[in-house]
Amino acid sequence: MRQLAVLIIIVLFFSCKDEKNKPNVSDIKVDLKIDRFEQSFFKIDTNNLVQGLDKVRNQFPGFFSFYMQQVLRLPNEAASSLPAIKQILAGYSPINDSIQKKYDNLNWFKDDLTTSFRYVKHYYPSYKVPDIITFIGTFDAPGVVLTPQYLGIGLHQYAGKKFSVYKDPQLQEMYPDYISRRFDKEYMTVNSMKAIADDIYPDSSTGRSLIEQMIEKGKQWYLINKFLPDTPDSLKTGYTHKQMDWVTKNEGNIWGFFTSNTDIYSIDPAIIQDYIGEAPFTRGMPEGAAPGNIGQWVGWQIIKKFTAKNPEITVQQVLATPAKTIFQESKYKPK
Repeated sequence: MRQLAVLIIIVLFFSCKDEKNKPNVSDIKVDLKIDRFEQSFFKIDTNNLVQGLDKVRNQFPGFFSFYMQQVLRLPNEAASSLPAIKQILAGYSPINDSIQKKYDNLNWFKDDLTTSFRYVKHYYPSYKVPDIITFIGTFDAPGVVLTPQYLGIGLHQYAGKKFSVYKDPQLQEMYPDYISRRFDKEYMTVNSMKAIADDIYPDSSTGRSLIEQMIEKGKQWYLINKFLPDTPDSLKTGYTHKQMDWVTKNEGNIWGFFTSNTDIYSIDPAIIQDYIGEAPFTRGMPEGAAPGNIGQWVGWQIIKKFTAKNPEITVQQVLATPAKTIFQESKYKPK
């Protein structure tokens, strides 16, 4: 019984600690509505293309031009674009049909986004929550876009990691398996919050030293974590469960690799690209276990160490603190 009592106390302690670190946002009002642009777009009768496009333009005046110019990369008003639009409507209709079956109902996504935006509003009360709109673009179009009015979700990048089209050799060159495995519904909210985090705190680390870039990019994951406190780190980082387990268990070895094999103060892009950015693995570390973009993960851990030493610091203060200061004051030396 005594052991059980001790166990209960431990569980309650950590539960209270978690509750303290995660704010109560239940009273923050966020009203979201999801517009389905692709449903209207793919209903256009190609025999009456001009009239159909006018109807969609009138239905979505704040998104139509962006979709034509930035997603499809067409001059939306030019008659010369009509053959290309007709080709897209014909070629992507089967894609749309498959995606509509998978995403006939997006209430779960609305609920997830509502919760996440409550956290956004908790930390940034004046942040204007955008309208949500879904679309289907060509496969080289992004999966998330942010316009002055809309947070746009490109469903063509969330058709499911087993979606046969992603295995096309041309798409495999653009999206190898380690990337396309994330093209599924569990990444929709995560990627949405990455876009919001980048809007709030844009990446300005280009041209700076490796350690500064690691920490600056780590700040973005730190911010995303604030917006998604209940989401697994594997989704926030894009790592597999195996990779997540490996970095967690080998944090000291990873840092030892950096300090022994790399000039962390280097500004050489050839060195920096080995540790930051999309990659199937990190060169010099165990392939299959060590993920790519490990520099951003280390930067996030440095920020965790820094905030642990400064428990009263606000999110805004963390983001405003220079990377060099965070590194120096964190005294990061994992074992």
